[in-house]
Amino acid sequence: MNQELNLFVRESLGKNQSRASIREALLSAGWQESEIAKALHSFAEVDFPLPVPRKKPYLAAREAFLYLVSFITLYISAVSFGVLLFSFIDIWFPDVLHPAFGREVSTNAIASLIVAFPIFILVTRRLRQAASQDPERKESLVRKWLTYLTLVVAAAVLIGDLIAILASLLSGEITVRFLLKALTVLGVAGAIFGFYLTSLQKEEKETVP
Repeated sequence: MNQELNLFVRESLGKNQSRASIREALLSAGWQESEIAKALHSFAEVDFPLPVPRKKPYLAAREAFLYLVSFITLYISAVSFGVLLFSFIDIWFPDVLHPAFGREVSTNAIASLIVAFPIFILVTRRLRQAASQDPERKESLVRKWLTYLTLVVAAAVLIGDLIAILASLLSGEITVRFLLKALTVLGVAGAIFGFYLTSLQKEEKETVP
């Protein structure tokens, strides 16, 4: 929770200001309804001369678990999707030297996608719903660390993929199969990098007054 907002609510309640008047003042100052509700809810509505803070449940461990599941299933889904596309590329453009190699679709990749991707969608949706109800959860350090780690990994894959493509072009050894697989890696890693980078930039804009 924003410390400035929490301090304002605490001092206002301590001066016997009504919750309705505090809410109206904060709304007129540009605070969001969800942020105001969270700040007001952090103090119990009891008859006492000073504001009484509510006891906050310890959610860090549960949130860490959910975020870890979310990112792990993201990695499994991304790799499995890439492997599945590789299988189709091998079928459509077989290796001349090894025509029997890679003629089957990867069943492991299909099974991994069927299991991991729905879990990723469900967990991510639950985390976003929780964050919309409680803006404080957007400041989760676990989520930020995992997001930046994902950006680093995706950026490394993109750079390595571009280097491989350029090296093959310069040496004149590039093939259709290699180019399609390189573009597959580029597309999957680029989509992940763009999605999380855009999300971080959007959050930064929302926090700027």
